[in-house]
Amino acid sequence: MNSRTARGIRIVRRRAALTAIALVVGCSPQENTRGWECIAPANAGGGWDLTCRSVARVLQDLDLSPGLVRTTNLPGAGGGVAFARTVAQRSDDPSLLVAASPSTTLRLAQKQYGPLAVDDVRWVGALGAEFGVLAVAADSPWNDLGDLLAALRSDPTSVVVSGGSAVAGQDHMKVLLLAHRSGINPRSIRYVPFDGGGEAMTALLGGFVHVFSGEGSEVEGQVAAGRLKVLTILAPERVSGPLRDVPTALESGVDVTWVTWRGFYVPGSIDDATYDRWVDVLRQVGSSPEWEVARRANRLDPFFVVGADFEALVKQQVADFEEMSREIGLIR
Repeated sequence: MNSRTARGIRIVRRRAALTAIALVVGCSPQENTRGWECIAPANAGGGWDLTCRSVARVLQDLDLSPGLVRTTNLPGAGGGVAFARTVAQRSDDPSLLVAASPSTTLRLAQKQYGPLAVDDVRWVGALGAEFGVLAVAADSPWNDLGDLLAALRSDPTSVVVSGGSAVAGQDHMKVLLLAHRSGINPRSIRYVPFDGGGEAMTALLGGFVHVFSGEGSEVEGQVAAGRLKVLTILAPERVSGPLRDVPTALESGVDVTWVTWRGFYVPGSIDDATYDRWVDVLRQVGSSPEWEVARRANRLDPFFVVGADFEALVKQQVADFEEMSREIGLIR
């Protein structure tokens, strides 16, 4: 088989796979004539939903959008359903914005979206971020990351970790990386996935698990109420606000950071002028006083990257996550 024939077969297979995905998710006609739409690839109340709704309000407040910006919740496959619909049926829709985070890039790195790849969409920008944390109940005998790692070294099966992402998702990856880079076999970690951080937190508070892996904003209220204590924050340096006294993993001698940016992609076949419009729109949102208020209300740290810089960041992150996943043994 020559290279031209092989390439033709790959193209046919790819188109067939996209068609099959489109049929599974029940796609609608691509052109949206009712104003702009933001797809949140999860149920209401999560990070993607909050990202869409917060930015939609600012777009309307700044009079940047042609009317109301609709938020559509499209859960499934860790963002895969929304990604597939965008690629397969709305690839040149100029009115569509889709929320994303490192959960999206991690699944792309692990090929969990089937034949879909990072270049199938265009990455517009990120407007804020938060950092991963590991938390335990207030009465836990562990007071810092060193205590937890010592327990894992002594008997890894005695520690159960909960998180709001699937196995090999970002909440799982945080603790796997911490273990691996501390000389602990990551395959020994017991992880229980839940449908969202709220359920994982409930399991911790109920005494069913020992450690919660999530984001800073998810634990602040429980810390203030005296129900939780945070062992470590996976930030490059200590943060401000309620978690300002929590040491980073780097301070504890473990080289792990986890920045959960909140951003967006758009369909991959839109023209450059439309893409540049979206970049300019997010740039105006990100530099506005209205977004500063929304960002603080959502307990997001500053993280503002748009356009070509964001595309480069995302593609590098996919490559880095693929390397991490191989390092830990999640993919070959």
